[in-house]
Amino acid sequence: MMPATPLLPAHRPPPLAGIRVLDFGHTVMGPCCAMILADLGAEVLKIEPAPGGDPTRHLKGFGTGYFGYFNRNKQSIALDLKKPEGRAIALDLVRGADVLVENFAPGTMERLGLGAAELEVLNPKLVYASLKGFLDGPYVNRLALDEVVQMMSGLAFMTGPTGRPLRAGTSVVDITGAMFAVIGILVALRDRDRTGRGQKVEAALFETTVFLMGQHLSYAAQSSEPLRPMPERVSAWAIYDTFKVADGRQIFVGVTTDNHWVRLCEELRRPDLANDASLRANNDRIAARPRLIPLIAGIFAALSLEEAMELCERARIPFAPITRPEELFDDPHLRATGGLMETQLPNGVRTRLPRLPIGLDQVDLGIRADPPQIGEHSLAVLQALGFDAAAIDGLVAGGVVVAGTPAGARQAQTEGADASRVA
Repeated sequence: MMPATPLLPAHRPPPLAGIRVLDFGHTVMGPCCAMILADLGAEVLKIEPAPGGDPTRHLKGFGTGYFGYFNRNKQSIALDLKKPEGRAIALDLVRGADVLVENFAPGTMERLGLGAAELEVLNPKLVYASLKGFLDGPYVNRLALDEVVQMMSGLAFMTGPTGRPLRAGTSVVDITGAMFAVIGILVALRDRDRTGRGQKVEAALFETTVFLMGQHLSYAAQSSEPLRPMPERVSAWAIYDTFKVADGRQIFVGVTTDNHWVRLCEELRRPDLANDASLRANNDRIAARPRLIPLIAGIFAALSLEEAMELCERARIPFAPITRPEELFDDPHLRATGGLMETQLPNGVRTRLPRLPIGLDQVDLGIRADPPQIGEHSLAVLQALGFDAAAIDGLVAGGVVVAGTPAGARQAQTEGADASRVA
């Protein structure tokens, strides 16, 4: 059994309240899947390897943000699953679980005695979500990473200019794959309501990326020429570009309908452009791009970023300033909507991180618990399983379990420290 996580006041309990999830995930895909379930109200227990915990706790560089973002609203127990006692605890937890999430390399869970077939016998109602690089097929035993599948699926080719394949600027496939896994888990839970039995759910990085490439495959099937990367594409719209403004920054502007064009000309006070028959329709403007784009670029080059944004607002055309990630801390829309939630990271830094981009008018899907310390809830979990103090002390002394600092004590330790980065 897992101790229940107290919920913040809300209109009603979140939709997955009462669903118990064991998160054996690591890095991004598995933890992200379990985090989404946690945000939706599930009780998620993160099973971390003893003694060091999830390896992403210690990553530097691009990986510094992984653990602190993808592990909120979870409890943590740290177990040595290679020891019989650690595996026995994991099996005890499986008996009371509704969902298991794992994204180990192929065969790892089976070697630990925690494969789907073994656990189905132990708990027939368990929904076992296995997140891998590839679904069953010739590639099934290959190791995969987000970047690997971006390269082999055509996504990197489409993102960078010719000869320079470029991965997307975030873990887009890991995160999207996690989302597909959540969809599968929710479907399996709904099916369990009907049948009384769980099932295995599979999601994979490669197949996720291929799904993302579907629009390009559809285009390729209808084109007599090889596809060109997005930076070199023939745009469907005449004005769909990034322009420099007077203060050196950039703004993206899209004019995707003829009404957009009319309104832009009105705001520019350029009736000559509005009345130019060669620019009246989108396809006409595409043909006129060699003279049109320099003209529009010259107009924006004379404006500050604020003036350019105000112009586009008044014209009611799509636009966006080119923004660095850290500028989102000060985004007025996110501030007004609470789109970033205050979070204390395990190292004591306080910041604000994105909430689940779903709105339910009767349910609060906010943060209930900061990302946990290694084994922060080990003692409470073992007590809920019926272990007495002496047995728990023995497990800790034997390195089977790591018992971390409870949240209350952690808060006392960091209180008053200058670790705040809440923007």
